[in-house]
Amino acid sequence: MARVLTPRAEDFPRWYQDLIAKAQLADNGPVRGTMVIRPTGYAIWERMQAEMDGRIKVAGAENAYFPLFIPESYLRREAQHVEGFSPELAVVTHGGGKQLAEPIVVRPTSETVIGEFMAKWVDSYRDLPLLLNQWANVVRWELRPRVFLRTTEFLWQEGHTAHADEADARAYARKILHEVYEDFMVNVLGIPVLVGLKTARERFAGATHTYTLEGMMGDGKALQMGTSHELGQNFARAFDITYTSAERAVEHAWTTSWGSSTRMLGGLIMAHGDDNGLRVPPRLAPIQAYVMVVKSGDGVTEAATKLRDALRDAGIRVGFDDRVDTPFGRRAVDAELKGYPVRVEVGPRDLAAGNAVLVRRTGGSKTPVPVADVVSAVLAALEADQRTLHDEALALRESRTASVDTLDEAIEAAGAGWALVPWSAVGVEGEAKANAQAVTVRCLRRADGSVPDSEDEPELTAVLARSY
Repeated sequence: MARVLTPRAEDFPRWYQDLIAKAQLADNGPVRGTMVIRPTGYAIWERMQAEMDGRIKVAGAENAYFPLFIPESYLRREAQHVEGFSPELAVVTHGGGKQLAEPIVVRPTSETVIGEFMAKWVDSYRDLPLLLNQWANVVRWELRPRVFLRTTEFLWQEGHTAHADEADARAYARKILHEVYEDFMVNVLGIPVLVGLKTARERFAGATHTYTLEGMMGDGKALQMGTSHELGQNFARAFDITYTSAERAVEHAWTTSWGSSTRMLGGLIMAHGDDNGLRVPPRLAPIQAYVMVVKSGDGVTEAATKLRDALRDAGIRVGFDDRVDTPFGRRAVDAELKGYPVRVEVGPRDLAAGNAVLVRRTGGSKTPVPVADVVSAVLAALEADQRTLHDEALALRESRTASVDTLDEAIEAAGAGWALVPWSAVGVEGEAKANAQAVTVRCLRRADGSVPDSEDEPELTAVLARSY
């Protein structure tokens, strides 16, 4: 496999690009910074969508769709918002062969256009909370693009909600943070994220509070996996999102927004991948068990087909490979690269002994298993390897996280991983000093690991790291 992928320890960024290409996850698009997501990569994204969408709906939000094009004047209504996104905007000035009367922005996010319609749809307190989500693409003009991590166009979900009071908005933003994002990332992606509050410097443009989920990648850097924002009444005032209260007073609503994107695919690669390719957590994997005919022989294909059907009947997502005209070694390497959790190899020799061979992507074990026991063995392997991937990622994070007392120690420790340091030892000036050395405050947390309400709370811990 060393001839297929650059070893991670030798050149982590090159390994990442190699893996995306060799596992057929994506290609660079024809416009700089865009990407073509290939079927293997898109199947993983579809599984992410399905898992996330179910959790979002349980949280009470409904899916809708809003336009890709937004009048430039909409963005200018919320000053902090347009200022925050200004360098990243793609603007359409001509259409139909003519100059447009007003430039149109290709959406970088949809607070402004959704705010316009919230104002139209909300009249009374009985209309609240209004809980919306959309699955869409957005465009942010990236200067240093990297596939999945930072692309000019990417896919995501963005939730937008309006509430009658601040407490309800805060509770909902945190509900999404924990019950949708954290639950999915920990229990499906197998990535043990740290959840915390962003500093004012790192806050989403126009928000009053930004909550984040940070994952450690295989090289010790941090990746922001998703965010949930309290927007206060900033957008409600800008777009006149008002409602008549039960006391017949006209009040501005309190809004939230929250999003996660195809960046999670990059996180999946960098958190779980190894020198043999991708490792997809079983609960996420589009193909959990890959049944392979090693070579043709008396009854081999028939036995493999029966195993495929038995696995499928047990609720396992199954792939099937009977391409005996392609060398088996090449097919096995391809399956390793794509990270199928379990392979079930069926060949004449093993079948004559009443067995199939169970190959586990995590750990690499190859075990002869009686054909009658294959389904139970696969189910056990999938459950065990889901835990193993999470535990390996957690062990890496713990081994590369240092607790220190000063800002200088934190900056030094961030060269190898994450640093935990008292926020009081950093502060606004220290944060600027760290930023100048390519180190950022990823989030703030309380001593018990819970998420603070404000960066002004006493005895907070700051997590500092280099990041993607």
